[in-house]
Amino acid sequence: MNQMNMNEEETVFGLDIGTRNVVGTVGFRQGEKFVVVAQEIREHQTRAMVDGQIHDINRVAATIADIRQSLQDKTGIRLDEVCIAAAGRVLKTMNVHTDMDLDKERNVTRDDMNTLISMGVDNAFAEFQEKNDTDMHFYCVGYSVVKYYINGLWMSQPEHHKAKKLGADIIATFLPDDVVDGLYSAVELAGLKVANLTLEPIAAIRVAIPEKFRLLNIAMVDVGAGTSDISITDDGSVIAFGMLPYAGDSMTELLAKTCLIDFATAEKIKTASTQQDEIKYEDIMGTEQIITAEEVLSICRPEIEKIAKSTAETIKELNGGTSPSAVFIVGGGGKIKGFDKKIADELGLEPSRVAIRGEEIMGNIEFPEGALKDSTIITPVGICLTHYEKNNNFIYITFNGERIKLYDNNKLTVMDAAMQAAFSRDGLFPRRGTDLHYTVNGKNRVTKGEHGESAHVYVNGESVNLSYQIKSNDVITIEESTLGLPAQEKIANLVDCNGKIVLNVNGDEVQLPKPVRVNGNIVTGEYMIQDQDVIEFLSYYTLEQFCEFMGVSTQDMVIYINAEEAAADSTICSTDRIDLKSKKELERQQIYEAAQLEAKREKFSETVKRHIAADTKSAEEPKPETAEKTDSKTVKTVNVFKGMVEDAAKEEKKEEQNKEEKNTEEHFEEFKKVIVIVNQKPIVMRGKKNYTFVDIFDYINFDTSKMRGSGIATLVNGKDAQYTQELYNGDKIDVYWKE
Repeated sequence: MNQMNMNEEETVFGLDIGTRNVVGTVGFRQGEKFVVVAQEIREHQTRAMVDGQIHDINRVAATIADIRQSLQDKTGIRLDEVCIAAAGRVLKTMNVHTDMDLDKERNVTRDDMNTLISMGVDNAFAEFQEKNDTDMHFYCVGYSVVKYYINGLWMSQPEHHKAKKLGADIIATFLPDDVVDGLYSAVELAGLKVANLTLEPIAAIRVAIPEKFRLLNIAMVDVGAGTSDISITDDGSVIAFGMLPYAGDSMTELLAKTCLIDFATAEKIKTASTQQDEIKYEDIMGTEQIITAEEVLSICRPEIEKIAKSTAETIKELNGGTSPSAVFIVGGGGKIKGFDKKIADELGLEPSRVAIRGEEIMGNIEFPEGALKDSTIITPVGICLTHYEKNNNFIYITFNGERIKLYDNNKLTVMDAAMQAAFSRDGLFPRRGTDLHYTVNGKNRVTKGEHGESAHVYVNGESVNLSYQIKSNDVITIEESTLGLPAQEKIANLVDCNGKIVLNVNGDEVQLPKPVRVNGNIVTGEYMIQDQDVIEFLSYYTLEQFCEFMGVSTQDMVIYINAEEAAADSTICSTDRIDLKSKKELERQQIYEAAQLEAKREKFSETVKRHIAADTKSAEEPKPETAEKTDSKTVKTVNVFKGMVEDAAKEEKKEEQNKEEKNTEEHFEEFKKVIVIVNQKPIVMRGKKNYTFVDIFDYINFDTSKMRGSGIATLVNGKDAQYTQELYNGDKIDVYWKE
């Protein structure tokens, strides 16, 4: 026994419950070394375990109790707690890659990483469930992140880095209940309590491949009696775990059948063949026999080749289809001659790259005198060492009223409990309401739904977060997160709605909102967008739309666009000059002008008739000698008079036209129209030469007889209005009750 500086509180009791042997180790860590204080090995007297699975709990418990007592006698320490490992025969692993898009580019938080991991474990479990073709109930016993990624690039620690996309490669491991329950039952029957549980491949690799070698692509094969566990390292991490459901026992069984001997005798012959050239034994007929080491190897060769081939294929599969740089073999089953060379052949490696690891890798382990120091001790020592890094065990907690069992890796959180209880991940984190998808002028747009509330988490009645670390017998209650409100959006809130169409209407500048069409129908800015709507903002008004917005009718008005009378299919664009003229006034003007022209024609006609009559009378009277001269003079006088009459008529017509135009301008001025926007709705005001703010109450439905709120808010173009303030075309007015 090694008594060097032993401290009872720092010692650890590790137990490797194997198919063939149970190995107990007591020791403690001192700096970089692990000191083995005492060691005991017992072989099962019957096949109480087969392929790493406990079949006879009572017999295994008796063996454990015997080892415990011997170690207590050697060390003088009472051993009440023990560290154990589960066999890899039923270990299931899933490698998944998970990506998560962040809402925007920002610094990565710890919660983001926790969310990503939970997504990865959920995905791994979902994939595993699809592939699980057994009736066994599996659950996640642990997971580890192999690599993180930000924006698709590898990053060892993404927290606080800026990213838009976060990703991770994750290994998740699963075990069925019956494996763990069998181990716990055997240990508890032996009077011990499980202090820590790990997996056999994890324990073995802890010793066989130290962290300083894990940058290399190395495979470790732990060949036991019933199972062969495989672990692979690369780039500083353990990247894969695997197992084969056969190992040394399959060779022993073949030897027993060939030599007609029981299993125990066959196991002794197989073990002795690695150290002796000839072995004597007695078969079931009572006949003494002699078998050479070469004959043992010859009998076992088919099984050796089978195991080596399967092992090599599994290594390649776990390593992405390629051979690793080297292979380390540990465990008693891997000692048989020729196994390492066959592995090298199958992987295409130099024989020197495949080696059985034994005492040479235990430089940091100090053994007591006479202790066994070969590859069979690697896993037991590894079980002890993992105790200092993790406190792995199974604990019980109550989750939303249900009692569940969790694999305790010394860092269990509420999140782990929720995943084990199959609590929906969507129920943990705030959920957005339904998004709104639509197009604006042919381009896709999305308005996000609102975030709901996060889940309310309580541990033993205290409000905590999902990262809160839990312990045995904690009572956890989670109230599911809520779904946010669905996205809502008005046409008026779209940035595209800010544009205006600027027109010159009867000499005044008027700004009109751009027309908007949804699914082919014209709508206002108050329209609530629906999912999959097709929205178009137009850069023009049709004549019909313009008249509707301005509150005019083509039956009452004649509309001119850039001095040309508008047609039914005319369109109105920015910078166009629009003139609105009343049809009645135009008709009156035309009638008046026609009447004036007719009157002038009649007056002129009467004047001409008088002159013609006078000329006729003069012509009938006797003419003096100078008559010829007189007639000539008269004609000349008449012509001059006619010219004067015509000039007078022209002047009179011009005066009448000027007077009519003046009357028309005064008429239009007398009935001046102003267009304003009141509470986002256009209002046309008519009948006055000038309009003040108080006039709008004649055009809107606003009850001022009853007081509501704290008073009336009155704004013109965003500023407080005066009731006598004059209004102009295009003014924006808001009138509402203050709250």
